[in-house]
Amino acid sequence: MVPVALNGRRVLVTGAAGFIGMHTARALLDAGMEVVGVDNFEPYYDVALKRARVAELTGRPRFAFEAVDLADKDACAGLFARGRFASVVHLAAQPGVRHSLVNPEAYLRNNLVAFGHVLEGCRHASVVHLVYASSSSVYGASHTLPFSEDQPVDQPVSLYAATKKANELMAHSYSHLFGLPTTGLRFFTVYGPWGRPDQAPMLFTRAMLGGQPIQVFNSGRMQRDFTYVDDIVEGVVRVLDKPPPRDGDRAPYAIYNIGNHQAVELDEFIATLERLLGTRAIRNDQPMQPGDVPATFASIDRLQALTGFAPRTPLAEGLARFVAWYRDYYCA
Repeated sequence: MVPVALNGRRVLVTGAAGFIGMHTARALLDAGMEVVGVDNFEPYYDVALKRARVAELTGRPRFAFEAVDLADKDACAGLFARGRFASVVHLAAQPGVRHSLVNPEAYLRNNLVAFGHVLEGCRHASVVHLVYASSSSVYGASHTLPFSEDQPVDQPVSLYAATKKANELMAHSYSHLFGLPTTGLRFFTVYGPWGRPDQAPMLFTRAMLGGQPIQVFNSGRMQRDFTYVDDIVEGVVRVLDKPPPRDGDRAPYAIYNIGNHQAVELDEFIATLERLLGTRAIRNDQPMQPGDVPATFASIDRLQALTGFAPRTPLAEGLARFVAWYRDYYCA
């Protein structure tokens, strides 16, 4: 259920050609908001898929799209100067833990420089609320499950995680210094229709339908808090309507987990996909990859207390929707 108070506001959604960005923009439009989506079509994965996502939004009332590189200072400043945005949902980023091992510069540019420009834009445009994507990766190799926002997150095990933790610190400084209300959302293993080709659902589905082996890291002895994209988006939209207040000397700053609040074994994930696809996976067991962690599991008590919402889509239901989309998009 989308908050009525959001109706009619003008919102910037960065990364609108991305997986979560497209779904978020669509939900905000459905709620009656005016949405400006931006993306730079970074060729980290298939740009045709990104353009197809934007095509799902183009032509809808109250939607406009601009191709903008947020790491370009002048381009980002111009976007905010003409935008008149009430709120910003910043989802643009360089994703992927493993890719940060081979192309660290992309993470510094797209996750740090670009985020700094967005913060400056929000500051000077007097944006009411900046909601931005953090990640469960910030918890690093923590072995205290479930992960809660009170746990220390100062030992990242990948550069990707380090950039996301840096985003949280940068946001806090702007909240403290300039009174900019900011909320970071730590997403947990998001999946669903229009998902990224570098993520397990897409990689496994493509390989299994093609009779190719799947790479199973740590021999399947891993757990993930798989969270369906619609649940992520509902959390984002609900939080957007609740900017953190300045409380005395306390900055208007908040951090929340968004996860399905259960740890699922990778073997269970593969078995569910096998059933839905009607084929057995050919497994190629691999050791744990550098930068990876054995388990993720979100505590969502804070999110539920703030919004009254908790992600609720069962894995089997969410994967069935993903498989249906995959067959329609790639196999029709």
